[in-house]
Amino acid sequence: MNLEHQPVLLDETLQLLSVQPGNIFVDCTLGRGGHTRAVLERMGGDVKMIGIDQDSAAVEHAKATLPANVTVVQDNFRNLKSIVLSLGLRNVDRVLMDLGVSSPQLDEAERGFSYQHNAPLDMRMDRRRPMTARQLVNELSEYELARIIKDYGEERWAKRIARFIVEQRTVAPVETTGELVRIIKQAIPQGAREEGPHPAKRTFQALRIAVNGELDVIEPALEAAVELLNPGGRLAVITFHSLEDRIVKHCFKQMEKGCVCPPRLPACVCGKQPKIRLVNSKPVVAGASELVDNPRSRSAKLRVAEKIAPGF
Repeated sequence: MNLEHQPVLLDETLQLLSVQPGNIFVDCTLGRGGHTRAVLERMGGDVKMIGIDQDSAAVEHAKATLPANVTVVQDNFRNLKSIVLSLGLRNVDRVLMDLGVSSPQLDEAERGFSYQHNAPLDMRMDRRRPMTARQLVNELSEYELARIIKDYGEERWAKRIARFIVEQRTVAPVETTGELVRIIKQAIPQGAREEGPHPAKRTFQALRIAVNGELDVIEPALEAAVELLNPGGRLAVITFHSLEDRIVKHCFKQMEKGCVCPPRLPACVCGKQPKIRLVNSKPVVAGASELVDNPRSRSAKLRVAEKIAPGF
């Protein structure tokens, strides 16, 4: 089993985060520690590192391979503020969120994330969570299945796929990723299957997001990160699909705004001040060489914001 993977947009992330000696750095999605390890190497270890991941396999790997001065916490980064406070800290200087599923999770066939391996339908990043993809597929109504596949997968054939799934489970439960792929291929017309990505890609994405509540955690985590940052501190977020990026873009836009009073008022009464400035106005994407070396970077977008002091 391959537990190593290439962190996407590594050079760009480190450049825009601009980590300084003595900084407190939080990697909210530690994974296999690629970004964290690179920061430590470039800073000669002169930085306090905190790594968070909800996946027990990632946590065990990090504890076994990263230096002892990296504090590794198994938790969901939705709890970022309480994690930082529990470590006796009040503020941090740099925060990184690399969203979505990691390459090792896709590579571990038994986790059920990939439509390229036949495995039990699971898809839990944190295997302590009670809900699996199997339960969603076999227990949700046709309407709810279609809604999830459409909203989280942006799949045009969501209704047909949901209907085919429900029809199949009246015969026998859908147990494996292979069975689900077969049903999806049957549901999508042949002409549509011949275009674009793998026909199961969007449905698998949708189920994974639903199982792990991935979109629900982004906004509160971004707000917590900005609250914890010292003035001048930076937050970097890497997204892998439009749903994630849309949330990040909207949140940054809201935190970048100052006064929201109606223009007709002679003076501000809302008292709202900007919390951040955007370090890069447009998202950074992978260059040609990285696209060749790491195909996973194809859909990656990097946005970075810097916290500003009140009154600036």
